[in-house]
Amino acid sequence: MAPLLLQLAVLGVALAAAALILISIVAFITATKMSPLYRHEEEKFFFNAKGHREALPSIWDSATKQLSVVVPSYNEEKRLPVMMDEALGYLEKRQKYGSDKVRVIKLVKNRGKGGAVRMGVFSSRGKKILMADADGATKFPDVEKLEKGLNDLQPWPDQMAIACGSRAHLEKESIAQRSYFRTLLMYGFHFLVWFLCVKGIRDTQCGFKLLTREAASRTFSSLHIERWAFDVELLYIAQFFKIPIAEIAVNWTEIEGSKLVPFWSWLQMGKDLLFIRLRYLTGAWRLEQTRKMN
Repeated sequence: MAPLLLQLAVLGVALAAAALILISIVAFITATKMSPLYRHEEEKFFFNAKGHREALPSIWDSATKQLSVVVPSYNEEKRLPVMMDEALGYLEKRQKYGSDKVRVIKLVKNRGKGGAVRMGVFSSRGKKILMADADGATKFPDVEKLEKGLNDLQPWPDQMAIACGSRAHLEKESIAQRSYFRTLLMYGFHFLVWFLCVKGIRDTQCGFKLLTREAASRTFSSLHIERWAFDVELLYIAQFFKIPIAEIAVNWTEIEGSKLVPFWSWLQMGKDLLFIRLRYLTGAWRLEQTRKMN
């Protein structure tokens, strides 16, 4: 009986190793090299308050504002106005605003959330760049918490630092409201993030993140993933470049209308996490310590 169990164990290990090698080969072959951000002609401009086209700025230009806010939006007619009212009410004290404060970049095709955020970041003018979700789940005044967290990281190496909003402190409450299946998926995803990609950050997926301009240009210029798991690769890149990261608890409320389909979205993100790790491990994707910025 013992020899049979030993043979089965050896066979299982061999099959697992063969599967891992096969997946690594597939990850390597299917990896797409990171290309410079391509803009369609329509994506190079925005319309100002007078209805005239103006060229969008570049993140490689010098900053002309203190803060830029990037809000990716896809079919958000119901949720976006509420979020914008809160954000602009906080930032502008309900004053009039125009294209100098709000600019809409229309994408010719759906690039995914990560692709949309990347496009917005590369068109930003601020010394600091805030990523915020269109649903307004995080209370906008919590940007002050992120700013404090960012300042607490000083001195910033090469002016680079990141503050991540976090919902980890709400985990016990969310578990009580979730089904056992969704809780299992959540824990499985957190384990994969920790095991494969990012250590020390409990909540990588909160869409409320504040980056210095230098940290944004360094990380987003190396980003490959354009779907929901782009946050994980972003933080993986940041940790590779030893960019200091603060995780800051924020107020968060679940808002109806999420486009995430619990099982299939988590499955897709799990596959992305595995491929992120394998593609960097096999050299299909590379990060250079000294990177020339175009």
